Amino acid sequence: MKKEKHTNFDKNRTIIYAIIILVIIIAVLAGILIYKNLSLKQDNLAKTSVENQGENTTSSIPKEKVDIIDINSKTRPYAVTINNTPVAVKVQEGLNRAYLIYEIPTEGNTSRLLALYKDIKEDLVLGTIRSARHNFVDFALESDAIFCCFGWSHYAEDDLKAGSIDYLQGLYGEPYYRNNPENLASEHTAYTSISKLNSAVQSKGMRTTSNSSILLNYNVEDTDLSSIAEAKTANTITIPYGVEPNVTSFKYNEETKMYTRYESGNKCIDHNTKEEVTTKNIIIEKVGYRMCDDNYYWNLYTTGTGEGYFITNGYAVPITWSKTSRSSKTKYTYKDGTILNGENVGGQEISVSDGRTYIELQTIEQRLTIE
Repeated sequence: MKKEKHTNFDKNRTIIYAIIILVIIIAVLAGILIYKNLSLKQDNLAKTSVENQGENTTSSIPKEKVDIIDINSKTRPYAVTINNTPVAVKVQEGLNRAYLIYEIPTEGNTSRLLALYKDIKEDLVLGTIRSARHNFVDFALESDAIFCCFGWSHYAEDDLKAGSIDYLQGLYGEPYYRNNPENLASEHTAYTSISKLNSAVQSKGMRTTSNSSILLNYNVEDTDLSSIAEAKTANTITIPYGVEPNVTSFKYNEETKMYTRYESGNKCIDHNTKEEVTTKNIIIEKVGYRMCDDNYYWNLYTTGTGEGYFITNGYAVPITWSKTSRSSKTKYTYKDGTILNGENVGGQEISVSDGRTYIELQTIEQRLTIE
């Protein structure tokens, strides 16, 4: 009888051990299955994140630095006088690699561009290059730039030869060359490149570093002006420098959140890359002027204060500009009482969206249309 009880006890213990082992096996298998499912989900999330980045979709990870320019770089920029004569717009090259471009009124109700380049690594071609006007130097000075031109007015010649700024003049040969892909007149055929400018600066022993800060404040993300009471829709901006064909305009693309540049109704296309010429920000700066002593060239009032507009992401708001001296930086500030995102930013400097900026100088008499 005792032996039978002992045998039954052994059988029960064996069954219990078997059940425990089975439970352990099931738990291990369940753990492995859960681990695989979690790993698969993580892989899918990582894959989706990479795909979204590749498609330029909005990421939950905030940007940490400005892309258009290295705001901590001490490299001196180049300020290059670019031809904007209507016949030569079609041979413009390199504007989409500038971080800042001024459009400046010139005699005869025309305009020219002053494009700023900084820390360009590849051998970028720039053109076509035209002659300088003395007021162009005012805007190169505020970025401590090396001024680049091919020719000059006699006022600009006196100014540059007096040592107002470091400059590279095409009349003396390097670093410019001729190219004529569209059979234009010779004044529309001067080009240069970043490598040629770098070589010329090195050979002349010019200073290449600067302690000057960059001109504008940049928002790492986008600046949204839509909440400002004074904001107006800015899908088309028309800036006449004279009558046709001297009319600049920009049209907003809601998909890319960029403005495409037009001259006299024609879309501006880079002659080399065939890309549309675009910008993220537009600053309108209204200035006064008088005729110079020769009654031909214009003298723009670039110091003092005046009115204008800041335009980005489909909206425009009125601003004030001020510049205390020729070489000081122009400050672009929100008008008094401006409320942005619930904060009174009146008198504060604007923060432009991360991207290229066109500063469009226009005389007070010239009409501006924002629609």
